[in-house]
Amino acid sequence: MIDSGEEGGLGKIGIAVLTGILTFLVLEKVLEMSNPTTNEEAMEKENKKIVGYLKLFANCTDNLLHGLAVGTSFLSSFRLGVTTTAAILLHEIPHEFGDFAILLKSGFDRWEAAKAQISTALVGLLGALLALAFESSNDLETLLMYILPFTAGGFLNIALVSVVPELMQEKRPGPALGQFLCVIGGIVAMSLLTMI
Repeated sequence: MIDSGEEGGLGKIGIAVLTGILTFLVLEKVLEMSNPTTNEEAMEKENKKIVGYLKLFANCTDNLLHGLAVGTSFLSSFRLGVTTTAAILLHEIPHEFGDFAILLKSGFDRWEAAKAQISTALVGLLGALLALAFESSNDLETLLMYILPFTAGGFLNIALVSVVPELMQEKRPGPALGQFLCVIGGIVAMSLLTMI
């Protein structure tokens, strides 16, 4: 169970998640409406690329959090810092492959997607520097109480608006079952991690 450590903290966390979802929804709509193209096919292609830009924005906040986690853990102890860094690297390798695939599917070419991924990774360095600047994990807790759920809301928006509808278009039983089993596997893995 999430415990923010303060009165009404769960409500604040819920509001931060909803703020993340709504922020990404508004960003997507603003980007779609600002597309001046009248050619329907070109508009479809550009609007598809918007999903990639939203994914990059969500990835920036995620990498900022990773940097904050690494910096904060090194402030606690060198050993904890190394352990946290290793855990984040192990988590990021498959995550970056998935992000790269989403960017390619959104219309980025390989070089654009690679440059974008490297750029978002640099935000992690900014997070680490911020953590070192704060020098206190107490100061970061308040910041993280809002950034973590906001980021979760952004990823929820991307999943619900872009990824799930694409999964629903699969009509062949074999691949559809494989997708469903992967979703269930992800849920089980996350549930097991919360028990540790």
